[in-house]
Amino acid sequence: MAMPLALAALVGVGLGHWVPAALFEGWALCLLFLLGRGQWRAAGLAVAIFFTSSQVLLAKGAVLPDGLLRADLFLTGRIESVEDEGRLSRLMVRVESCRPLDLARLPCDALRRVRLSFFQAPEIQAGERWAMTVRLRPPAGFANPGTFDYGAWLWREGIQATGYVRSEPAAERLETAPMSLRQRALGYLDEQELSPQTRRWLAALTLGAGDRLARDDWDLLNASGTTHLVVISGLHVGLVAAFALLMGRGLARLVMPRRWRMTVWPWWLAGVAAVGYAWLAGLQPPAMRAMIMTLVGLWVASGRHAPGPWQAWWLALGLVVLVDPLSAWRPGLWLSFLAVALLILIWQGRVRPRGLLGWGWGLLRTQVLLAPLMAAAVLLAFARLAPAAPLVNLVAVPLVSTVLVPLGLLGWLLTPVPLLGTLCWWLFERITQLLVGLLELAVDNLPLWWPSPEQVVPLALMLGLVALLWSLPGLVRALRVGATLLLIPAMLGLSTPVPEPGTLRIRVQDVGQGQLIELRSASYRLLYDTGPRFASGFAPLSSLWPAGQYFDDVMVSHDDLDHAGGVTVLDERHTVGRFLAPPGESIGVPVDSCLRGQAWQRDGVSYRVLWPPEETAELSSNDRSCVLEVTVGNDRLLITGDVGREIERLFLLDVELPVTLLVAGHHGSRSSSGPQLVQALAPQTVVYSAARHSAFGHPHDEVVRRFRRAGSCQWSTALDGAVTLWMGRAEGLALHAARDMPWRRGGVEGRCHAVESRH
Repeated sequence: MAMPLALAALVGVGLGHWVPAALFEGWALCLLFLLGRGQWRAAGLAVAIFFTSSQVLLAKGAVLPDGLLRADLFLTGRIESVEDEGRLSRLMVRVESCRPLDLARLPCDALRRVRLSFFQAPEIQAGERWAMTVRLRPPAGFANPGTFDYGAWLWREGIQATGYVRSEPAAERLETAPMSLRQRALGYLDEQELSPQTRRWLAALTLGAGDRLARDDWDLLNASGTTHLVVISGLHVGLVAAFALLMGRGLARLVMPRRWRMTVWPWWLAGVAAVGYAWLAGLQPPAMRAMIMTLVGLWVASGRHAPGPWQAWWLALGLVVLVDPLSAWRPGLWLSFLAVALLILIWQGRVRPRGLLGWGWGLLRTQVLLAPLMAAAVLLAFARLAPAAPLVNLVAVPLVSTVLVPLGLLGWLLTPVPLLGTLCWWLFERITQLLVGLLELAVDNLPLWWPSPEQVVPLALMLGLVALLWSLPGLVRALRVGATLLLIPAMLGLSTPVPEPGTLRIRVQDVGQGQLIELRSASYRLLYDTGPRFASGFAPLSSLWPAGQYFDDVMVSHDDLDHAGGVTVLDERHTVGRFLAPPGESIGVPVDSCLRGQAWQRDGVSYRVLWPPEETAELSSNDRSCVLEVTVGNDRLLITGDVGREIERLFLLDVELPVTLLVAGHHGSRSSSGPQLVQALAPQTVVYSAARHSAFGHPHDEVVRRFRRAGSCQWSTALDGAVTLWMGRAEGLALHAARDMPWRRGGVEGRCHAVESRH
């Protein structure tokens, strides 16, 4: 029943996510049919399907409705975690009760978990209960190709809303944190005379407190492909269970020397130790997954029941998905189960190694075979590749698993004997410094690589095929060697697609309340605006590209933070040939002026500045905006920044027609895109750079209707995510949206009618 159970749980997850018509009615009829025929096992599987699908449906139903946007809500809940970011604190709150202050509003009592920003928060500890007034929005993130999907992360973490704590009325602490063994352990660790780095790594490796690691620690682990080392996994829980088992069996041998092999209680003791350690580590999804897999392993190893390794694998997968259905969306689940599956393939049917040399060769071979499959899985999950990972893990995995983790856990066990406990942690500190130095050396020589989105899938498939070629038993060596020799040059030959000469890729990035447009041709790259910088200090530009990019020109329309907020990040992390900005605007870096009449050509693409003039002293910052016209063959792009209607009329006669694509002025505000501009240009396609759930309501309904009457096809980053367009191609304008909205797939006017449905 192990495989059917796992498949039933996964089917239930899929049904709960896609919600086909008559889902409950169809399930009820099937269950009645199975019960009527006395097929109890099949009925049990149907119950498993219902359980997982209902959990997913409940999670979807708990998401904050749009009708509560910008509404004041009174919320009470228990603090799960606190992240201190200077003036800003990030709170994860388990909701106990929620109600809108305006009773005419929709209810919010279905909320389970929310993530809140708290500016200038008082001292808050995990485990406390608080009452606070908040403003929330449904969980969502930016949608840009090849970047971290924050909205998907919120979903798989079971977070139904994000928002901030209102300063008035003031939040109130209802209850202090109850006694927590984990918090006491972390507090004890903070009191030890250890370096900050050692305390962070010790907390992460032994207590699962990954939030204690600094951003530099995570950057180093990501770049070296070793993040799995600091996640509470089957290794950590298995070591604790194995130690408890050895101690229990040793005690049993002393107490009952003739019957100790038949005693059951040492196995129960090991199981209790595994559960207790996972609970101490916070019972986060990785720790819970490791606990379930360890319990299944103990059950199998005890000899009371001896399923095959694949049965145990399916059983663990089924139980994990049943206990936590949302884990099906967590890459960590599939990374860990893929690794275990490959281990089964590698070791199944092979002779058990003998001696130290045999085991050493076996472990080395295992690490080498795991490397390509794990690289493929990480590529698909995170769109990045750590070239140093295969070599680093050959040293780091055994060092962490056989030295660091046992030393750290032994130090905790020997805390009643301070001298021995301190000695264990002193050794832990020295070896951690050695490991960090090794990781830094590896990353300096083989830095993290971010392939283009087009390279990710084919490269991952080829890496996975290499892993299978050498892991599947029974394949002849000639086939393995020959296929690998063919795949290696194919992988090395993958390259980033570059636009052909005479074509231009325009990408209006999804950066929230701001604007960032990337123009790219065969050998030229221009940015128009750099996106916003938020009150927390975060600039969306930092999440779009890995460091080290080169931009020939960066034109900043004007110095408002929603257009120039990313300039500092761009200047620090990337190389820019030239910054352009209007006269009289200061953006924090040396600039050349963008002036009316400037023109240049690159790769068969013509660029022309239509505004501002040299004298801009009497103009507002918005009305100084650089207006850029780009011509590619018969296609034409116009970007007007934030200029108002009066300024639009001043350069309108200079615009060459027809206009294929217009990036609407001022995010679609009613102060721009006046009737004269819309009627004169009648652009084929309009894109609004606007924020999802924006308080400004961009684009304005008047502007949307104005373009609708002109026959323009309208797109918005608020709804569609990043919008990518190709100009200069023989087949005409090609457009792709990062967020595929189902209501764009039909209708009287096809995909061009959707934006105004928002109004």
